[in-house]
Amino acid sequence: MLKGIPAILSPELLKVLMEMGHSDEIVLADGNFPAASHAQRLIRCDGHGIPELLDAILRLFPLDQYVEKPAGLMAVMPGDRTETPIWEEYRSIVREREGLNDAFEEIERFAFYERAKRAYAVIATGESALYANLILKKGVVGPELAD
Repeated sequence: MLKGIPAILSPELLKVLMEMGHSDEIVLADGNFPAASHAQRLIRCDGHGIPELLDAILRLFPLDQYVEKPAGLMAVMPGDRTETPIWEEYRSIVREREGLNDAFEEIERFAFYERAKRAYAVIATGESALYANLILKKGVVGPELAD
């Protein structure tokens, strides 16, 4: 264990977050997402929900400040009446951790899959909410934050 590191972040996940560079993307995948077949690097976080992982990750991981929307949500398929209250949880966490009010784009389902295949890593979670998949684009850590 280390001081200041959220316990939910495994050594494997911390390593991947450290390896990632500016504009690399990571996917936080819900329990229904085809993570194993889409991941270049697969990190298992079974039993954990995405909101608590997102909060822990954003304590260490800056979102890209040079793009309009540094986070992407899998859009609900046309005609699907599924509600997505978890998106409001994500917005609240990003607002608190990053100070961003409008950080999210909605990405069509199959476009999301293609983007996930190019992502640096996919985190497979136990999240049971539908359409809970999320892509984060990494930003830079300036010298004032590096310590």
